[in-house]
Amino acid sequence: MDNIAPFITELRAGPVKKRQTAAIFLGKSGDLAAIPPLAAAVADPHPSIRCEAARALGRLGDSSGVPALISALQDTDPEVRAAAIAALGRIKDPAAVTSLIGCLQDRVMEVRIGAAVVLGKLGDRRGIGPLKRCETDPFSDVREAAGEAIHRIERTRRIRR
Repeated sequence: MDNIAPFITELRAGPVKKRQTAAIFLGKSGDLAAIPPLAAAVADPHPSIRCEAARALGRLGDSSGVPALISALQDTDPEVRAAAIAALGRIKDPAAVTSLIGCLQDRVMEVRIGAAVVLGKLGDRRGIGPLKRCETDPFSDVREAAGEAIHRIERTRRIRR
């Protein structure tokens, strides 16, 4: 905790560029004591800080960061939503499945693609029905990601049997 304390302070009160750097360092630190300040930073007024905080929580890979990441799925900035989805994909906590399913209807194509990919990684069968509905998405990249996710989930289910 001592070696991350200055970065936590910087994350909370420094200039934007230094706060971004602090979030990146905290994510790479491996110190789970960084999770509460990073979770708070997911609600920062500046979108680049919110993105870096979400990425950092994903790098730390601990489920205690999941509630903040789920909250970030409602962010007004699609880059923040995409960063939160990617972070949830790294953590692989099944508690995020329902929220990720909701992201399949996001207005931004990249967010829908990210949600489909992560649902495939999680392998939770609850995603199959909503992913099948994405196979009619107007964008071929979304349809392709949904199809691959369904295939991955079904393959995971066969392996687990």
